[in-house]
Amino acid sequence: QVQLTESGGRSVQAGGSLQLSCVVSGVAFNRYAVGWYRQAQGKEREFVASMTRYGDDRKYADSVRGRFTISRDNAANAVILQMDNLKLEDTAVYYCNAGTYAYMYTPKTFTSWGQGTQVTVSA
Repeated sequence: QVQLTESGGRSVQAGGSLQLSCVVSGVAFNRYAVGWYRQAQGKEREFVASMTRYGDDRKYADSVRGRFTISRDNAANAVILQMDNLKLEDTAVYYCNAGTYAYMYTPKTFTSWGQGTQVTVSA
C-alpha cells in the first residue's frame, strides 16, 4: 500500500517561495506518475500539478502555472513542488500522490492520502 509523507509547509509572506517535498513508499515509485493537490479550508481538494513517470510531460492548474514547478527524484522516491510568487489564495494543505498520468487530474481517483503539509500565505 502506498504511503505518502509530505513536508516543507510553513507560513510565508505573499510573493515569497517555498519548496514542498513528498516521499512515496510502498510502491515502485519510478513506475508511476506523481502529482500535487491542495485543499483550502471549506473547499474541495483540487489538482495543482502532475508529472509523468519519465518526467517528459507536466501539467499545471491554471491558477499556479508559471509560478509552481513540479519535479521528481527517482533515487529518493520523492516528488518536489517549488512554489514561487506565492499568493494569499495558495493557502491550503498540500498533498501528493502517485498513479496513472491520465487520471492524475482528478483527486477522487485516489483512496489513500498522506497527512499533508500546511502552507499559509499572509499579506
